Amino acid sequence: MEKSKLIIVEGPQGTGKSTLANELRSTMASTYLHSPSGHKDKTKKGLQLSIEMYNIEMEYLRMWQRISMNHVYDRIFTSEEVYARLGFKEYSFTDEYKRYCEELNRLAYDIYYLNLYLGDPKLYEQRLNNRGEHHQYQAFSGESSMRQEEMYGIIANELKQYDNINVFDIKTDISPIVTLDEVRKLIRIKE
Repeated sequence: MEKSKLIIVEGPQGTGKSTLANELRSTMASTYLHSPSGHKDKTKKGLQLSIEMYNIEMEYLRMWQRISMNHVYDRIFTSEEVYARLGFKEYSFTDEYKRYCEELNRLAYDIYYLNLYLGDPKLYEQRLNNRGEHHQYQAFSGESSMRQEEMYGIIANELKQYDNINVFDIKTDISPIVTLDEVRKLIRIKE
């Protein structure tokens, strides 16, 4: 029997994470879409909230692995680590991040981590200005998105050490349909 898929879509704002996650959800049978948005507490108190949130998420995934259901995540605990490393949080999340990576690696899913990026600060600005999007931690700029892109790339490289986590860096500067087709091939989704 084929294992269920756990697909995590990550990357800076404006890369098309939500669009891709929604398309994957509608493309794959028996799939739940999760969009944990985090929280606004940047203080050390927020660390405890993050730990509680992601402990619940990991327990949830452990329980669901007994049932043949796919899961698509539009962000997960790796975003918390990115924002903490970039200084948007007043705390370090690294110990928890490492623990969650180990737990994720032990889950009985085919796990795919999709690191989306654009590579062009002007394209970030254009996409987000078109949507009027503002990030909760900082004023938006192409430069800040490039810093996030670099950090998501570092995280993706760190995840490559785990044997059950398949990591793909995907440039999304082309149309969402081209990106979806590329992802379908990478993770072997039948149409």
